[in-house]
Amino acid sequence: MTVSFFHRRGALRLLIGGLFSILCAPLRFMSLRSGAAFATLLMTSPAELVVAQESTITAEDRLHWSFQPLERPQIPTVQDVTWPRSAIDAFILARLEQAGLRPMPESDRGTLMRRVSFDLTGLPPDPHAVSVLLNDPSPNAYERLVDRLLDSTAYGERWAQHWLDLARFAETDGFEHDHLRPNAWRYRDWVIDALNADLPGDEFVSWQLAGDELHPDKPAAAIATGFLLCGPDMPDINLQQERRHVFLNDMTSTVSAVFLGLQAGCAQCHDHKYDPISQRDFYSLRAFFENAEVFRDHPIPTAEQRAARSQAEAERAETWQALKIQLSDVKATVLERVRQQQNDPDLALSDDQLARQFKPAETDRHAQLQSALDEVKKRPLPDLPMGRVVREKKSRPAASHLWIRGDFRRAGPRVEPAFLPIANATGDSLAAQTSHGRRRSELARWLTDPRHPLTTRVLVNRLWQWHFGRGLSAAASDFGVMGDEPTHPQLLDWLATELPRQGWSLKRMHRLIVTSATYRQASRLTAPDGEQNWRQSQEHDPYNELWGRMQRRRLEGEAIRDAMLLASGSLNRKPGGPGVRPPLPSELVSTLLKNQWPVTADQDEHRRRSLYLFVRRNLGYPLFEAFDKPDTNISCPRRDQSTIAPQALMLLNSEASLDAARRLAGYAYAHAPDTALERIEVCYLRTLSRRPTSSEREFAIEYLQQSAARTATESQSADELPLPVLCPDNVDRHEAAVLTNFCLALFNLNEFVYID
Repeated sequence: MTVSFFHRRGALRLLIGGLFSILCAPLRFMSLRSGAAFATLLMTSPAELVVAQESTITAEDRLHWSFQPLERPQIPTVQDVTWPRSAIDAFILARLEQAGLRPMPESDRGTLMRRVSFDLTGLPPDPHAVSVLLNDPSPNAYERLVDRLLDSTAYGERWAQHWLDLARFAETDGFEHDHLRPNAWRYRDWVIDALNADLPGDEFVSWQLAGDELHPDKPAAAIATGFLLCGPDMPDINLQQERRHVFLNDMTSTVSAVFLGLQAGCAQCHDHKYDPISQRDFYSLRAFFENAEVFRDHPIPTAEQRAARSQAEAERAETWQALKIQLSDVKATVLERVRQQQNDPDLALSDDQLARQFKPAETDRHAQLQSALDEVKKRPLPDLPMGRVVREKKSRPAASHLWIRGDFRRAGPRVEPAFLPIANATGDSLAAQTSHGRRRSELARWLTDPRHPLTTRVLVNRLWQWHFGRGLSAAASDFGVMGDEPTHPQLLDWLATELPRQGWSLKRMHRLIVTSATYRQASRLTAPDGEQNWRQSQEHDPYNELWGRMQRRRLEGEAIRDAMLLASGSLNRKPGGPGVRPPLPSELVSTLLKNQWPVTADQDEHRRRSLYLFVRRNLGYPLFEAFDKPDTNISCPRRDQSTIAPQALMLLNSEASLDAARRLAGYAYAHAPDTALERIEVCYLRTLSRRPTSSEREFAIEYLQQSAARTATESQSADELPLPVLCPDNVDRHEAAVLTNFCLALFNLNEFVYID
């Protein structure tokens, strides 16, 4: 009986579903383009056809911390009023005192200088600047250092790398053929320039979403939209409709994760399993980008370049017209002579017939004019720079649909652009004209509203993470239900409300953070007076969630490479331009398709900052791969930090490490030619930003002497040993080889790879 009942029930549902599809078919048949689409409609269940109903946001949904309205909290009172340097410290200290803990003492100046230098510029401090800071008695010497670092062009290069991780930046498409994107580098350079110019944070966000709409006459604003196009692409896919569908879905998911801190991409195929984001919400957000041209580069000339091009075109047209008139005069003269000879004023001749009537001088003149016309036609016009930028299609915006189960072949109900309801507590709506264009401008306006509950929270949380190694909320791109609640929600909200108060200046926020007492804390026990605080912090807060000590962090592969180059005096500080391809191991190149890694001819370019190395989506630079370079196919909010054997092997045995060690040894000989002790000090200052201790000096001298003696007794001839770059010719090659090994050892110290 039970089986029979369910069989009858199933048959009844199929019958009702079939009748519903048949009744609905005429309503949609006019929009169907093929029998296959009609068949898809018949297979669509009634439940799928109504899936696009407005999502319902409950009061319980809005109780989640990140969806609540953004309000500026009161700065808490603390018992120790001498420790805080800013409001940040008051929030941190209040929690520490509540837990019965004390913060660690301030780091010494040398440690602090190395920390903030790598943090703000990605480079170690200049040895001369270290000496100046250590000997500067003024109380604001550190603050002046921070200002100098923020004014450095290296600041934009350092912080651009963080943002490019989020954007999935690469200079190729990915997938099987990994085609080149010749103009992708312009977006990387825009990020650097925008950060160095301290472009306000709201504009930094807005330009990347709709710079072409907001500032149509600014090439830089158009280049900023390259953010939307950074994702992987498969141009040779069989169905271009599928290609566009996948690309737009990825774009929408990334925008949501980066700016809203929500994983809306989970709702491409079904309603989000945890967060109050429906499938309709996802495709309504995607509708903002539906009318964008995303698969071809566009001209991005400046006003001067556009004027120069127009002038060249006008001059070429004027010359062309003058030559055409002269050519017509020659033909007219010949035709008039023939008409008179034949007494026929209406005689008409073809060009070939006319040419046979030319006299020798006329033939020469005609040939000269025709040759001049050909030259004018070939005359090149000034090239206009091209960019991988977004442009709106000139036609009316295409209809946006919810795609049933995320299938590009199954168009569901039509949707209109709409803000995510769960993040739109104020009920903000689109302007009336948005349906006819400027959709992305409206999205940018909504996101950068200071009242928005997510945008500033997400942005300042990222700043905190990139300074401290972990955000106040550890899941930097997931502020949803499955993300981590902030350890200090009031501090997060205070920072989020402070950003607009600081004119959206990211540099001011950096300064606020790195000059705080919280940031200046020691990361390890270095003096007896902090031992009790250290022990208690380790015992009661082992994961440092209360920020009672600074977090020790390992450098990224890019910073390690740049530090080796800078220490060796060989870092090429040239900014911008297409990515550079230094030599790669032959066994790695052999895995690539032909001409996928043509080595840059200029060897000086090989020592550019790591940010400017060519980023191939299907191939990682070996050193960066060993040190957890993120996958450029997806947005990376926080890099992993593994400890694996290839890291040590890469630093010890790679050609890049050995070359840097040779150059550092040569630098030491060139700048300290007199004694080995002076050369040791130079090497320590340039690698570890400090002078060696007395025990380190003794050990280094002993090592150099014994190793040089042992090397000299070996069978290898001194003439066979390479002489370090910049090294004087009269240097003992055995001693130089040993100093090279010593420099290589310094590059392999934990102290070189980690910052305290």
